[in-house]
Amino acid sequence: MIQGLDFIAIDFETATGQRASICEAGICVVRDGKVKETHSWLVRPQNNYYYYRNIQIHGISPADTADAPEFPEVWAKISKYLKKSPVLVAHNAAFDISCIRQSLELYRIRKPDVTYYCSLRAARKLYDFKCNTLDYLCNQFEIPYGHHHRAGDDAEMCARLFLREIRDAGWCELKDMSYCAGLL
Repeated sequence: MIQGLDFIAIDFETATGQRASICEAGICVVRDGKVKETHSWLVRPQNNYYYYRNIQIHGISPADTADAPEFPEVWAKISKYLKKSPVLVAHNAAFDISCIRQSLELYRIRKPDVTYYCSLRAARKLYDFKCNTLDYLCNQFEIPYGHHHRAGDDAEMCARLFLREIRDAGWCELKDMSYCAGLL
C-alpha cells in the first residue's frame, strides 16, 4: 500500500476511427496504491454508427449501444470519481486523452483540470521488451485480466500495470513520473 497514491485508470473503445465515437468507457479506481473498484459503461456514439473493423476488435455493435446513454451522461459518472482524485492513467494515453478531449468538445462540456499519466510511455522507459502493448505487458508480469479490448477490463489491467511500473521504478509519488505525464 502506498499512502496517498490515488488515480483512476481509464480506457475507451470507439465505434469508428473518430475519437469522439466512444462506445464503451471503463475506469478502475486506485486508492492508496490498491485497486478498489472497476466500472464500465456502454455508450451510444452519435448516430450509433460503427465501422465493421472496430466491431471485430471489441465485439461491441450498434445493437449493444442502441439504448445506452450518450457520452455526457457517462462522463458525469466518471467526473464524480475525478472530483476525489483528478488524476488519470491510460495505456497509450494519447488515444484515450484524445477521446476525452474530442468528446468534451463535441458535446460542449467544460474540460476539467486533470493530470494524466501514460503507462505505455512508462513501460518504454522502464523495460526493454520487444512489444509494449497492454496485453503483452500484462502477460509478461502475470497480471490477470479478463477481456482485452473491453474498457473495464483494460482499465483494470492498466491500473495494475501502472502499479507494477511504480514499484519497479522505486517511485513513491506520481510527481516523480513527470516524463510520462500531461494535462487534459
